Amino acid sequence: MSDRKKEILDWVKVIVIALVVSFVLNNYVIVTAQVPTGSMENTVMTGDRIIAFRLSYLFDEPKRGDIIVFPFPDDETTNYLKRIIGLPGETIEIIDGKIYIDGNDNPLDESYLKDEPEGTFGPYEVPDDCYFMLGDNRNSSEDSRYWEHPFVEKDKIIGKAVIRYFPSVNVLK
Repeated sequence: MSDRKKEILDWVKVIVIALVVSFVLNNYVIVTAQVPTGSMENTVMTGDRIIAFRLSYLFDEPKRGDIIVFPFPDDETTNYLKRIIGLPGETIEIIDGKIYIDGNDNPLDESYLKDEPEGTFGPYEVPDDCYFMLGDNRNSSEDSRYWEHPFVEKDKIIGKAVIRYFPSVNVLK
């Protein structure tokens, strides 16, 4: 085989391998998304790009405070990014913007909130294998409080958002 043909074949191999690796990563390991709204400010800003890890809950359960990507329960053609607030079996009540879980006298500590939240909602009884979701910018977030189907089923979770990679790199908390 001539040197030119060998070099072309080598390049084709590299391109095919890159395409296969990219396909596997994007369909089975990570999901990337651009944030279209300010519902998660100041944690994630409008226009930020994030990476979510699809395998996060393969061996672990979702936890309160995790930021996840999931199909919007009222229209599964659109993916949403919100924070898990209510876990399966819990009762969530929001009184004057503060979250109370299972009738606890102390509200949930939420140091990540952009502004002091307002409003009274609930109570919501979170079904088994479901989660109650809220945005960090509570006063400007369309979330579980307003959805026709207010809970996200565990098997619908696409991935846990772990990194903001644009406009700067930052680990999400």
